[in-house]
Amino acid sequence: MKNTLVLVTFASLTLLSACAVKPKASFTTPQQKVAAPATVQFSNTSIKADQYEWDFGDGSAVSTEANPTHRYMHSGNFNVVLKATAGNKTTTYKQTMQVTAPERCLIEIQTSQGNMIAELFSATPKHRDNFVKLAEEGYFDDLLFHRVIAGFMVQGGDPNSRGAKPGQQLGFGGPSYKVPAEFVDSLVHVKGSLAAARDGNPQKASSASQFYIVQGSGPIGDDQLNMLEAQKGFRYSSEQREAYKTLGGTPFLDRDYTVFGRIIEGLEIVDKIAGVKTGPNDRPVEDVKMKIRVIK
Repeated sequence: MKNTLVLVTFASLTLLSACAVKPKASFTTPQQKVAAPATVQFSNTSIKADQYEWDFGDGSAVSTEANPTHRYMHSGNFNVVLKATAGNKTTTYKQTMQVTAPERCLIEIQTSQGNMIAELFSATPKHRDNFVKLAEEGYFDDLLFHRVIAGFMVQGGDPNSRGAKPGQQLGFGGPSYKVPAEFVDSLVHVKGSLAAARDGNPQKASSASQFYIVQGSGPIGDDQLNMLEAQKGFRYSSEQREAYKTLGGTPFLDRDYTVFGRIIEGLEIVDKIAGVKTGPNDRPVEDVKMKIRVIK
């Protein structure tokens, strides 16, 4: 009995000692100032903790990972809070993450097949500014990629596609105005290029809202590019030829449709959208919806 009492007393002291342990919350980041969109790796340097809760300050869901990675899509000063817990003891550590606006004009294209980030070119300011204006108004919210042709392109931006019934023919909607053509020697239809759709007007002015993203076929060789140069009266640079050989694209559209941007992240999403099952008029059988946000 005496030995038993000693053992019980020792166990109680151990439990009290464990309960008295107070963790210390702490973390570091490679940089405290980054440009959007930015992926930040947080390194947890907490002491004596076994549970964690992270609030990244941008309204996203909390994380319970020890060393999380977080993606900031917009600029701002975000107060990052880490709670470190051991037993019934919790301490908190805070640090401000400064995210600045990108130097380039960037947009996020959210789709039901995944998200992409695109750059809108300063060399085509009329198309860039018009697209940004519509995006900030929420014009593209819940519109469809209504025309999808594998090996060619995926097209959307028709306001009539919002809530469109199955089988409804699309592709004729948009604002009442057009955007003048902006053909730039350095911008061609390689895979991932963002370009404006248009009707058959002789000025080749663009639809104000309908756009397409090039998927294209496989590598484009010199013979095809040479033929297009002869037909259209311009020359491809060595860099453009290499891009067509590496990425593929739709060079027969060059100088006929305005290229005003390109996908810089999420190019595989173009392939996913291009791979969906389609019905009449190349419309996907299952709707592929979009939302577009300006990253700023």
